[in-house]
Amino acid sequence: MSATAGQAQGERGLAERLGLKPGQVVQEIGWDEDVDDELRDSIEDLTGNELLDEESDDVVDVVLLWWRDGDGDLFDALTNAMRALAEGGQIWLLTPKAGRDGHVEPSDIGEDAATAGLSQTSSISAAPDWSGTRLVAPKGRR
Repeated sequence: MSATAGQAQGERGLAERLGLKPGQVVQEIGWDEDVDDELRDSIEDLTGNELLDEESDDVVDVVLLWWRDGDGDLFDALTNAMRALAEGGQIWLLTPKAGRDGHVEPSDIGEDAATAGLSQTSSISAAPDWSGTRLVAPKGRR
């Protein structure tokens, strides 16, 4: 396998770890200079769509929410993120890993997600500096 093919597979693997599929529409909220561009690129490569910004009014399959301690009220951000989600959609909450500036305690994520009516289904290492938490609305509330 060539280095380029291996690199493309590795980048695609970042988005696949999030469970994303070709054709899905992803909205990105909370972009700042500290986000992981490799993850962003891999999502666009895999889905075949550009990431929609937070001003978009389109219905989306996935919301990618970059969140840092100090960004404001997480409950409000999650509630707003749910407005654009299609039935059966998901939110990937991306937060800085422990020990990094802006780290958010998992207990805070769990509490605010539950208050917003979301269930945490999985947590992964989404990128070198970012953890990902997959949040979905319970089946009865979708």
